[in-house]
Amino acid sequence: MAIDVESLNARGKAALAALMPDPVALVSIDGCGPGGNFGREGYASGALRESIDAAWVCSYAALTGSEIGKLPQIRVADVPAVFERAREVQRYWAGTRFSQRRDLMQKFIDGVVHARDELLDLIQWENGKNRACAFEEVYDVVANAAYYGRHASKLLAPKRTGGAVPLLTYTRTYHHPKGVVAVISPWNYPLTLAISDALAAIMAGNSIVIKPDSLTPYTALACKALLDRAGFPPDLLQVIIGSGPALGEPMIREADYVMFTGSSATGATIAREAGEALIGFSAELGGKNPLIVRADAPMPRAVRGAVKACFASSGQLCISIERMYVHTSIWDEFVPAFVQEVEAMKGAAGFDWEADMGPLIGESQFNKVREHVEDAVAKGATVLAGGKALPEVSQYAWAPTVLTGVTPEMDLFANETFGPVVSLYRVASDEAALRLANTTDYGLNAAIWSSDMRAAQKLAVQIHAGAVNINDGYAAAWGSMKAPSGGMGISGIGRRHGLDGIVKYTDAQAVATQRLMHIGAPGRIGPLELGEKKWAELLSVYMKLKKWIG
Repeated sequence: MAIDVESLNARGKAALAALMPDPVALVSIDGCGPGGNFGREGYASGALRESIDAAWVCSYAALTGSEIGKLPQIRVADVPAVFERAREVQRYWAGTRFSQRRDLMQKFIDGVVHARDELLDLIQWENGKNRACAFEEVYDVVANAAYYGRHASKLLAPKRTGGAVPLLTYTRTYHHPKGVVAVISPWNYPLTLAISDALAAIMAGNSIVIKPDSLTPYTALACKALLDRAGFPPDLLQVIIGSGPALGEPMIREADYVMFTGSSATGATIAREAGEALIGFSAELGGKNPLIVRADAPMPRAVRGAVKACFASSGQLCISIERMYVHTSIWDEFVPAFVQEVEAMKGAAGFDWEADMGPLIGESQFNKVREHVEDAVAKGATVLAGGKALPEVSQYAWAPTVLTGVTPEMDLFANETFGPVVSLYRVASDEAALRLANTTDYGLNAAIWSSDMRAAQKLAVQIHAGAVNINDGYAAAWGSMKAPSGGMGISGIGRRHGLDGIVKYTDAQAVATQRLMHIGAPGRIGPLELGEKKWAELLSVYMKLKKWIG
């Protein structure tokens, strides 16, 4: 069934216009804030707009393949000016009270909730994902904003800590904002991964410069529009447009901290550059995430949960499942039921809620998925479901694919596909499943399905992954806002969410006040002479007591 491109584009354009009447005016291209000098005057159309001294880049809708619009790319030479503007705003913002930030964050939440449908339309139009997965993004942004809006003041409050000398040393720890945080966000979750990290950094007193992926810049601009509408300082969050290879290094040179979400290879490059600049760096990177189906897995719940875990957002999710280890005693029951559910999935390019999957983001990702599947089949893998393109859905749609017989010489055995493909393996024990699950350099997410919670917990803590979900694929851990989220191994550095997700955007400072006497040999105290030797002897007695008193 052919899609109604004209109707879909009309709805996408309407959503775009409702969220931001003039997207170009929200783009930072120099140190004068969004829109540059033209933005200050109010953008005109036509020749004046095109006269901006910048290269213009076209953005296309993954849902329809049609052009969304053109945006100006920042020149590398102008990146320092944007960060200098961000630094000016940050100095003001750092002096605001947490209550002021909280009130603005609550207004931002109201704006997101009010614009829910328009945000869903824009995410789908620009990214191509189905509506239910687009809704996950909107919900996640509200959850992040609510958590840090309500709890930032407590998480970052000055805290009294133990001093050097009991009763004589009074020590407090303070958290100061880093300054300007650079956020480099990907295309796969263009709302969540552009703004959620920024919200924590903003509540900590920082300003933000975001470089969204070139495939999904408009969703990031919608985030800025909603922050501006809520009353945040206009330049507190700036969005710059351009390629990662061109802008990454100059951004890192100017930033005080970098947050990156993307591939492990690019993450390693950014980590090296951040290290050379001696600034902090946090990243969520790739994954080859395993799911273990134990012999006592609760079916059919496990079947439905596994389908969502593998194919949410068409598999274009860092924490989606690409490997599944099924106990041999339930293989003949679980696998046919799983395949049946997969074959029943509805792929569609549209704005309705019925679609289980949308098209892939574009040609490059489509080709990667196709090449991984074709390579596996050519080398002996068996296709249980899918394994083919869906041109009747979209130019870049791919059927949810289930493979068995995947072996180490196949490209997708150990490498991340980042698409709707999962490999199934039969295992005879939990020990075998655990060994295979941990046979990877990745360590982002994992899942276990079991009716025995104690056994599942025991298994979970042995899996090399930053998050493990029991009887869920990814949402249970990801949605636990008070818990840290991130990867082990080559899947990331640092954590988002919880205390870790906001403290990383601060510099900790210890302020110690010494009472009555300084720390050191006091010399003469009345008739007593406490020189360095006697002082050391006194401290040696104290040292023996330290193991008991801490």
